[in-house]
Amino acid sequence: MFADFYLQTPKMLSGRGEYLHVGRAQHAAVHVVGSVVVFLIFGAPLSFILIIGALEWIVHFNIDFAKASYSDKKQLQPDQAAFWRAAGLDQCLHNLTYIAMAWAWVEFVAR
Repeated sequence: MFADFYLQTPKMLSGRGEYLHVGRAQHAAVHVVGSVVVFLIFGAPLSFILIIGALEWIVHFNIDFAKASYSDKKQLQPDQAAFWRAAGLDQCLHNLTYIAMAWAWVEFVAR
């Protein structure tokens, strides 16, 4: 919630329909930093943190690109239901990513 709604800068929000967008890369990195902090608190090994962080960055970057591309293509605006469906799907996919990360923690580290 914080990374998606409070910590995005104008640079992160502009030009999101471009694939190689520095702002989107920075935004995905903010998410990774949050996950790194959580995994450090739980004592995850550095190798796990590096792998899961890289995978999270890739997945988050591409989820956001897909949403931005779709929203731009359809010219979605906040007064349209499709805008909110796209936003909701984006958040759902991000939450599923965190569930997958928790599963990876349990499966490969916490045993």
